[in-house]
Amino acid sequence: MKYLLIIFSFLNSGCSLFGIRNYEMPEYEVLIEDEDKEIRTYKPYIVAKTVVEGEYDEAQTKAFRILADYIFGNNVSQKEIAMTSPVSQSEESKKISMTAPVVQKEESESIAMTAPVTQKQGNKKWIMTFMMPSEYTMASLPKPKNDKVILEKVEAKTIAAIRFSWFQNIEKNQKKGKKLLAWLAEKNKYKPISEPYFAGYDPPWTLPFFRRHEMMIEVDKIAVHEK
Repeated sequence: MKYLLIIFSFLNSGCSLFGIRNYEMPEYEVLIEDEDKEIRTYKPYIVAKTVVEGEYDEAQTKAFRILADYIFGNNVSQKEIAMTSPVSQSEESKKISMTAPVVQKEESESIAMTAPVTQKQGNKKWIMTFMMPSEYTMASLPKPKNDKVILEKVEAKTIAAIRFSWFQNIEKNQKKGKKLLAWLAEKNKYKPISEPYFAGYDPPWTLPFFRRHEMMIEVDKIAVHEK
């Protein structure tokens, strides 16, 4: 985790001294608000994602480095791709602005677009995503040079989220995820269609009580049939 925080500090050097967020976040509308929990609808957006193996902290650092490498220039602009065939070594790379949140979740068997999913004891796979700035389309985003980086469009969706601050770790995240699942069961209006996953919004120098972390679950509204 400490290596991830060092990397994050360089990536977010444009933030204020206290780590106040001044970068783009995905657009959403709040449908239900209940203290630290919300139901939201998100508009479509594009992410860069990677899949890595390892324990939580180790995987977090590894995945963050791969995606940070992409947004900080290990890429090829689509304009250059269109101008040259084959792609030349003189192509222009492009720095992409940092956004929030950074999302990390354990890979499930429903995700099969990168490789066959293998379940090995003590060898977890984790997915991390960076949202891409809204100025880009799939056609205009620079092409990753690293084949471990995948660009993907996320369709509009409904999310249940629980917000918390201070520090996060896998145990705390799991506890918050269970609390969110219990809240959904109690409300009985939305059914979970994903496992809980973590979203982080802040650079490491942000004062702990200002930090924004969330556990999220994709949900569908439960149909109510009139008698």
